[in-house]
Amino acid sequence: MKVAVLSSTPERYAAALRGLPDVEAVVTASWDAFEPVLRAADAGARVLCDHPSADREPELKAIVDAGGDGLTFASPACHGEAFAVVRKGIADGGIGELTTILGSVTTSADGVLAAAAPSLLDLADAVLGGEPARQVYAQANTVLSGRTGESAAVLTVRYGSGKAASFDCRRSPSGTGLPAVTFVGDKASVQYDAGPRLLDGDRPELGGEDLDALLLKDFLGGNGAGPDGRAALRTFRIVQAAYASARTGQPVDL
Repeated sequence: MKVAVLSSTPERYAAALRGLPDVEAVVTASWDAFEPVLRAADAGARVLCDHPSADREPELKAIVDAGGDGLTFASPACHGEAFAVVRKGIADGGIGELTTILGSVTTSADGVLAAAAPSLLDLADAVLGGEPARQVYAQANTVLSGRTGESAAVLTVRYGSGKAASFDCRRSPSGTGLPAVTFVGDKASVQYDAGPRLLDGDRPELGGEDLDALLLKDFLGGNGAGPDGRAALRTFRIVQAAYASARTGQPVDL
């Protein structure tokens, strides 16, 4: 099996992939070097990508078109039994009709809309079955001491069915990038926390599943648990609309 990985943190995946039999891994460090992954997709390899961190829709669409069903975007929180149980419970009507999605995430990366918002948007996209966004509104704090990009942002997304999502994205040196999301229905609500804090002596430690390992397992198994190319394009366009909204102070229709 040929595998290509496009990631800003390739070390997360390289060692695990090299340890697997019959896997040829091509790992590149950023979207500035997407050509090797595009060639791998053209050759029929499975491709694992980070969400793009900048305005690079032509490159993204080229990989989506080439990768087809063998393309997965890295969104660890979408993998594992906990989210599968939450997603099935919502689909089975356990909270009644879903009306609102509330989420938050803290990342250590600069530019929280691009770095953190996709992890929340992917969860919403999975639960909503790929329902397209209708309108996006965002406010962002661009004051980062000696840094570039926004350090905090609030993002609101309205969908065609009338459902709404509101997300809080922040930057912190201790940020894990693992989201917590509450799905609110007309009968009940349910929360999914991808990185729950567990008490271990005097220090809170991250608990939960090994989401990176589960992401790789699903990716190599081709079971489609993570966002595919079409989902990544939906997420990308919402993020770009959020940047436009933050600049103008006005909602952006999609």
